[in-house]
Amino acid sequence: MEGGEEAAENFVDSKDLQQQSKALDKLTDHVEDRQLDSTRVQEAMASIAASAEADLNAMRMREKELAAVKINMADVEIIANELELDKKVAERTLREHKGDAVAAIRFLLR
Repeated sequence: MEGGEEAAENFVDSKDLQQQSKALDKLTDHVEDRQLDSTRVQEAMASIAASAEADLNAMRMREKELAAVKINMADVEIIANELELDKKVAERTLREHKGDAVAAIRFLLR
């Protein structure tokens, strides 16, 4: 009977070892998944930062373009007074419409 008990013990031990091995594999897999997720997060953050910088550069370029547009300050005064707007808003709208006062007023009245 000792041989039978010993075989049963070995079977239980090997079953226990298999369960422990599976549990260890699950832990290891979980850590690898976490590492992959952190890599994805870092890539996403880098992409967002690059996109934000590109947006900022585009905005700077647009501001330079608008600053280069020549406008008549009398048109700014007329638009600001007649439409009861801040002069900065009137000036910006006039610049966006390349100094065309009629187009700027039509835009503001929409």
